[in-house]
Amino acid sequence: MTTPYPRDMRGHGRHAPDPQWPNPGGSGPAKICVQFVVNYEEGGENAVIHGDKASEAFLSEIVGAAPWPGQRHMNMESIYEYGARAGFWRLWRLFTERAMPVTVYGVATALERSPEQVAAMREAGWEIASHGLKWIDYRDHAWDAERADMDEALALHEAVTGEAPLGWYTGRSSEHTLELAAERDFLYVSDTYADDLPYWQETRSKPLLVLPYTLDSNDMRFATPQGFNTGEHFFSYLKDAFDALYQEGEAGAAKMLNVGLHCRLAGRPGRSAALARFLDYVRSKPDVWVATRADIARHWRARFPYRETIAPSRMERSVFLDLFGGIYEHSPFLAQRAYDRGLGRAHDTAEGLAAALAVQFRRATREERLGVLRAHPDLAGRLALAGELTAESSAEQASVGLDRLTPDELARFTDLNARYQARFGFPFIVAVRGLTKDDVLAAFEDRLGNDQETEIRTACAQVERIARLRLDAILGSGA
Repeated sequence: MTTPYPRDMRGHGRHAPDPQWPNPGGSGPAKICVQFVVNYEEGGENAVIHGDKASEAFLSEIVGAAPWPGQRHMNMESIYEYGARAGFWRLWRLFTERAMPVTVYGVATALERSPEQVAAMREAGWEIASHGLKWIDYRDHAWDAERADMDEALALHEAVTGEAPLGWYTGRSSEHTLELAAERDFLYVSDTYADDLPYWQETRSKPLLVLPYTLDSNDMRFATPQGFNTGEHFFSYLKDAFDALYQEGEAGAAKMLNVGLHCRLAGRPGRSAALARFLDYVRSKPDVWVATRADIARHWRARFPYRETIAPSRMERSVFLDLFGGIYEHSPFLAQRAYDRGLGRAHDTAEGLAAALAVQFRRATREERLGVLRAHPDLAGRLALAGELTAESSAEQASVGLDRLTPDELARFTDLNARYQARFGFPFIVAVRGLTKDDVLAAFEDRLGNDQETEIRTACAQVERIARLRLDAILGSGA
């Protein structure tokens, strides 16, 4: 690859941050954060009467529906109308009767066609985030066309609701969506499904706070093959998701559970009954924070504000090589190969970058690997005595006291160095951090008994460990 790998396959890593969720009325942080989204799309879906080329074919009772080019699909339109006319009010009552907060993903043209529903959302204190101008697919939209729709969506949303939206979710997004969202000042954006916690994402404009959404704990599974067939399936899945995350929270690794709802789907009687059971189940548990997405975003920003870090994957090649070319002693070709192979966000940690460099070291030819071994200095050898070690090697040898040897100790190291070189043809290499002089001498004596291939493997493993320790010093260990 000639450009950095754009996807982040690491995320929060092995040790996710402790969100310390608020816990009103409880003692200590909440064990789980639960967030409900009501998608309001009815009146904003694809329809010929909306100026679209074809009818809607997504997320309805007609599983596997196909668009009708140039024709109205009256059954499809009436299914969406149900969501506005009946389903919305059923969901509205379920949540308001329980005083449970909700975030609405509101399609701007749908909200414009539903003033009574918007008034009810505002009366209930629901957060109304933007779900775009129209509920259509943006995968083939050019940058400028998608930007124009986003601008119009925001202007119309504010005119209809009286407030600018704090959050954004396109849904059927494009590769440009997050970059376009970053041009604005949203509190958060939700066009990813990549985690159980919020996270910061770098964009060309600025860092973007992402609150991931969900497609699994989502009533859309009623409208897809191999989805939920009954309300009991829906309830059981939501309960299992809640219980699993609640248990993680009890173990000190709290997460966020998103539940996605649609007025025309979960608003149907047989499904709303299952949703009601789940709402009551959530309310029956202690130490649960039910919040809007804006609430979550504010909490995350306060607890985990964006902090700029050293990011190898985003460095210019020359800067990267200046900083990491010496990680393998006098062998910058390994850093060059790792960079040219393509680094991603997973390589922005000491562990990740060490892995990328190790891949190139292990894939090098035998002679190249032996060259890396020969590039290392003897311990307490001629270069050390002459002060000609690299800064890294000098610090490493000094950490174990090899710069302060007695005459007898120096003589012993000199003898061992000569015997080892004569036997194997390269210097004795050991990662000295955390060792004592006696540990080093014992390893020296022990490894002199190895055969050639065993010692090459042992020395290569030590070279990789030295590289990791050097990267820890630059990037932090992440422990």
